[in-house]
Amino acid sequence: MGKLPERNDIPPWVGTPEVLTEPRVFQVQTGLLEAVFGPDGSRIPFVEEASKVMLQMKGLEASDLAEVMVSGSYLFKFQTKWMLQPVA
Repeated sequence: MGKLPERNDIPPWVGTPEVLTEPRVFQVQTGLLEAVFGPDGSRIPFVEEASKVMLQMKGLEASDLAEVMVSGSYLFKFQTKWMLQPVA
């Protein structure tokens, strides 16, 4: 996967900015992210809207891992992490 997208906007389904303060964080191999989210993250908006969360990804230096941050209400964060954790 090429450059990981940066987020500057808050999707309307996330709700208030307060839910962004404590994201669930886990690490995934960047190659698996492309398999899940499509080339250049093309399926990220669909996954975000269907899961009612905001996803942010950051590549980790000197490794093939990326950090995935899931923000939203507690229940939706938990469900999304539960869905994505097996590929991590």
